Amino acid sequence: MRITFLGGTETVTGSKFLVETKNTSVLVDCGLFQGYKWLRERNWQTLPMDINSLDAVILTHAHLDHSGYIPVLYKRGFRGPVFTHHATQALCQILLVDSGHIQEEDARYLSKHKLGKHEHPEPLYDRQTAEECMTLFQPVDFDEQVEVGDIRFHLQPAGHILGAASIILEAEGKRVGFSGDVGRYNDVLMRPPRPLPELDLLLMESTYGNRLHDNQDPAEQLAAVVNRVAKNGGVLLVPVFAVGRAQAFQHLLAKLMDNGEIPRMPIYLDSPMAIEVSDIFCRFSDQHKLSHNECHRMSHSIIYTRTVDESKAIEGQAFPHIIIAGSGMATGGRILHHFKRWLSSPKCTVLFTGYQVGGTRGAKMLEGVESVKIHGEWIPLRASVTAISSLSGHADYLELTKWLQESSMAKKTQIKLIHGDHEALESLRVYLQEHTKFNVSVAGYWDILRL
Repeated sequence: MRITFLGGTETVTGSKFLVETKNTSVLVDCGLFQGYKWLRERNWQTLPMDINSLDAVILTHAHLDHSGYIPVLYKRGFRGPVFTHHATQALCQILLVDSGHIQEEDARYLSKHKLGKHEHPEPLYDRQTAEECMTLFQPVDFDEQVEVGDIRFHLQPAGHILGAASIILEAEGKRVGFSGDVGRYNDVLMRPPRPLPELDLLLMESTYGNRLHDNQDPAEQLAAVVNRVAKNGGVLLVPVFAVGRAQAFQHLLAKLMDNGEIPRMPIYLDSPMAIEVSDIFCRFSDQHKLSHNECHRMSHSIIYTRTVDESKAIEGQAFPHIIIAGSGMATGGRILHHFKRWLSSPKCTVLFTGYQVGGTRGAKMLEGVESVKIHGEWIPLRASVTAISSLSGHADYLELTKWLQESSMAKKTQIKLIHGDHEALESLRVYLQEHTKFNVSVAGYWDILRL
């Protein structure tokens, strides 16, 4: 068996791992590179693989850094199956189509305003391509055994978001685990990740490999922020990831209001995609902790703004109020329009609730930049900017260690660290070498590993 690391190495985006045997070739995860421009430019490069010989794609979960490159494969001729969990298929139907739409809009905007170096900017893929690639998806259940040529695999729950899985793959007498994004043991919504079986090799994510989550109750942290905004008569802007964090945030706000811990005020979910995902969340009630009543209560406590006109009408809302909108790293979406209106005002507070990839607006704002560029215009940043790290859907380094120690892997198991920034990767490598029995190393971009 040969594994080629085509992405998700030395960075937290672009996860792609090509697994080849003598007779079969599969791609585990198929993600977009995000963040810094030099990383995003990789999305336009030709992969060092023969797409025509690729037998299948296997997805751990729906986030674009793991799934967003599938329409590119489709555009370049791939017509094989994409195996993933049912919930992941449902989420990809929303996320991939939205990604194609955003890329079309961005290309149209650049062309209209003569921005960028290309005379006729083109999207990486468009909405139609994203819709068409969904015909390739073949959903499977957790623990369902699937065979592709001489490769056999199954999915097991990893927490993190709906449908998120670790992939256990077997071929040529070897068993390899692909962690996907590993969830937390005390997540607001999701159940803990299932321990792993015995493995020869584990490719493990390291997003929070050098961090410990705040032990403070996220509800208490959120209540403090909301009450401060309410007291000052301001506006709270919350950039959210449509999958997971948007639903967690709705649940916490609804619960805090019902308990009288924050005042009742207008709360807007200004994200058609997050609204659709919330509906899917209620449909897959077996995948998370919330009861049927809790799931529907969070949607009834929030004002959903689906149309552009409904979004624009928020501007006339009296204070205080809360606006929740995509995207989670402020790289696009309706949050940017609210940023343009409010970032220059000291009455505004911006609250980030998830990991911010280096180079994104979210990361720059948390670093304390003085102005933010939006749609070609520099906006002075006079708003307060803060974050709640305890709402993250990623395990920190102690939780990752606990996950390994609860698993059935023997000392011989080799661990390759992936999907992390340089500091996180190295910190986690050192910590695991000192505190576990495993041989741990960091995977490199385009490395080839033979088992």
